[in-house]
Amino acid sequence: MAVRHHLIRVPPSAVWEILADGNRYAEWVVGTSESHPLRGQWPHKDAAIAYQVRLGPVQLDNETVVRFCEEGSRLELEAKAGVLGTARIAIELRPWGENCLVIVDEHPLRGAGGRLHNVGFEAMIQLRHRTMLARLARLCEGTGEQEDEHEARRPLGQVTTAHEADGAGRA
Repeated sequence: MAVRHHLIRVPPSAVWEILADGNRYAEWVVGTSESHPLRGQWPHKDAAIAYQVRLGPVQLDNETVVRFCEEGSRLELEAKAGVLGTARIAIELRPWGENCLVIVDEHPLRGAGGRLHNVGFEAMIQLRHRTMLARLARLCEGTGEQEDEHEARRPLGQVTTAHEADGAGRA
């Protein structure tokens, strides 16, 4: 099971607002190029969104169905990927002080994805989740294009002091 967490610097309600918008799914989910509500009222149980995955000239139309929704704190989805099968994706939002700790737990349920699941596949899911959660954080925190150059050039894993992080240490 691929489990990953990310601290997003907004309250859980702000993160939920993005998760609850089926039109914005493609903005934060890695691999999707478009999304729109398909049936039901997203993100309520049994609602679905349609999305596209583009692999070069190939376009795949898939859907994700809500299997469980605890409004404001938990969303469990079944992503259908055609011949690759389906995957369960659970997203939990926990208050963490004034922020939100987002925990994503994904594993294959049916089809080729379940049969081919191994350590290598697990590593790919972890990389996908890291990118996905970073995108979600940028959307929620409103840092997308306003991100300053200093932050954008910081190497992965570089530690800064609180003094630097709030901009006070810059000239």
